[in-house]
Amino acid sequence: MFGMLEAMPRRNTYVMVLIFVIFVVISLLTNIMGAIVPEIIRSFSVSYSLAALLPFVFFLAYGIMSIPGGVMVEAWKEKLVIILSFALGLVGALLFAMYPSYGMVLVSLFLIGAGMAIIQVAAHPLLRVSGGEENFAFNSVIGQLMFGLGGFASPQIYKYAADPAAGADPLRRMLFSLVPEQLPWVSIYWIFAASCLLMLLVVAGSRFPKVELTEEEKIGSLATHIGLLKRPMVWAYFFGIFFYVGSEQGTANWISQFLATYHGFDPAGAGADAVSQFWVLMSVGCLLGLAALKVFDSRKVLVAFCIGAMVSLAAGLFGPAAVARWALPMVGFFASVMWSVIISLALNSVSEHHGSFTGILCTGILGGAIVPVIIGAIGDQLGLRAGMCFLFLSFAYVFAIGFWARPLINNATISSKRQADEVNALRS
Repeated sequence: MFGMLEAMPRRNTYVMVLIFVIFVVISLLTNIMGAIVPEIIRSFSVSYSLAALLPFVFFLAYGIMSIPGGVMVEAWKEKLVIILSFALGLVGALLFAMYPSYGMVLVSLFLIGAGMAIIQVAAHPLLRVSGGEENFAFNSVIGQLMFGLGGFASPQIYKYAADPAAGADPLRRMLFSLVPEQLPWVSIYWIFAASCLLMLLVVAGSRFPKVELTEEEKIGSLATHIGLLKRPMVWAYFFGIFFYVGSEQGTANWISQFLATYHGFDPAGAGADAVSQFWVLMSVGCLLGLAALKVFDSRKVLVAFCIGAMVSLAAGLFGPAAVARWALPMVGFFASVMWSVIISLALNSVSEHHGSFTGILCTGILGGAIVPVIIGAIGDQLGLRAGMCFLFLSFAYVFAIGFWARPLINNATISSKRQADEVNALRS
């Protein structure tokens, strides 16, 4: 990979690496919720339902801003949009850091979610141009790995920020001086604010290449979107993304609280570690999933990984503490390929309007807002274990895609490539 980087123009290499760093920062701000849910419940004395509003407002912003974000990129270009997005994240982080309360954390997460959604829309075309179209698929996987790195680091930073035993650590002493004594964990939002400010300044001082959006990346007209929404298949894949993101976030956001409630694990210790491991295992699963997709049809891979996710979820919810501690993070391993497979099956099922279809699919990220709320509402009435059982239903929908999907183009495997070569040889 490093040899490939050295062969590229310096400006493009710099921008590509900057985008990878942006993915890490996005993940830092996005994947903290699983670690802080127990703190929100304890610090502000809220129910599971109210705690579930954290991912709700965050992913509501994500879903709302996916299509408008594309319009903004086309109108204002990538650099200005990314600067404004990090400014939104900075304001959101500062609001909660300075005025910590349950209401303010909801406002904060909405602003951060809106900013991060817009950044992702702008970053992918930049990655295509800066790294070269021929390397886009490879660089996209590296971007996913960087996102996983941020997901691992975020709960670890929380562990650092949540420990009130500052000792001789000058950074923690400074951070704790900025937050109420009984809420040391809020100091992580000062770290997030600093990260957003640093990225804003770096992007402002960077020179970006000119990006010409492909037809795949352009946002179509309102009539195009209406036409797509009249097709049942579009809705079927929309709900595929909806339930996948809901399953992912519904697991990650409640792991720490589940382990604390049923097995007595410390949310700032083993709970945060479990959330970190969820995202690390997702990155590992992504690599192994890529290898599996070279051998098997993507629908079969999706079915197999869904079965693995549901078996791990069952072991985590109903097994003893030692099993739950590792089985719940393993759900992340099996969830790793689901997003990519669903998106590819969806886009390979239509012959046109891929850019508009992608916007509709990304709006399905709203599942990350709705499913955790459903889990919280059931949890308040029947217990968190019963609430998390809803995840079996959401994973089941994703599982079913492997049977009803009928793409126009199947993913290329080693055997299919061999067969194509044999046919070409016979024709020649």
